[in-house]
Amino acid sequence: MRIPRLSLTFIALAFWGAAVAAPAAPIERDLGQGLIYFRVHHLPEDLPAASGGPGKPCVLDLRYVTGDSARSALLVRWLKARATARAPVFLLANQETAPALLTPFSSADSIAGLVILGAGAPGFAPDIALPITPQEDRRAYEAMERGITVDALLNDSPDKVRNDEARLAKEHLQDGDLSDPPAEADAGAAAKTPPPLIDAVLQRAIQLHRSLLAMRRL
Repeated sequence: MRIPRLSLTFIALAFWGAAVAAPAAPIERDLGQGLIYFRVHHLPEDLPAASGGPGKPCVLDLRYVTGDSARSALLVRWLKARATARAPVFLLANQETAPALLTPFSSADSIAGLVILGAGAPGFAPDIALPITPQEDRRAYEAMERGITVDALLNDSPDKVRNDEARLAKEHLQDGDLSDPPAEADAGAAAKTPPPLIDAVLQRAIQLHRSLLAMRRL
């Protein structure tokens, strides 16, 4: 049977519309040393199952998530079932996270084991505020959506820089050249090398987790 051209066009548009409307899937990553990362796009559907009690320490990324008081209540219930002082939840948020979702955590009667981190901004006061711009936060967040690995978003290679400097100094000594390189060359090299794209908020959450491990608090 021959299908009319108009029908084929309608079917193609229907499939395209369904693909566009399909919600983004939640993201889960292993951050090492018992820390798990969960990125939520929709509440409460994307929350990992609370397996009858506190789990491992985790990062819960709620940046750019929308929601009302009803969804906030479900989030609070999940956090109370999951977070403890020995298994904290590092909640990532920002100025564009729905205020209704964060309102319950602004009171003194907060949840033990919950730490909120995010880019500092007017009207948004996380427990740990990072001095980054909303644009930097957005770029780092969207990079993972495009498939950039967690390692790439965390590695600003400070050790590599120090090692490279030490190697260059050693080579200068071996060559007998102790003069400083021209300032113009340094400035040109710096201009050609853009800073690495780092998710500073996620990086700080991991650093905090590692510090608590080192202090045997987890």
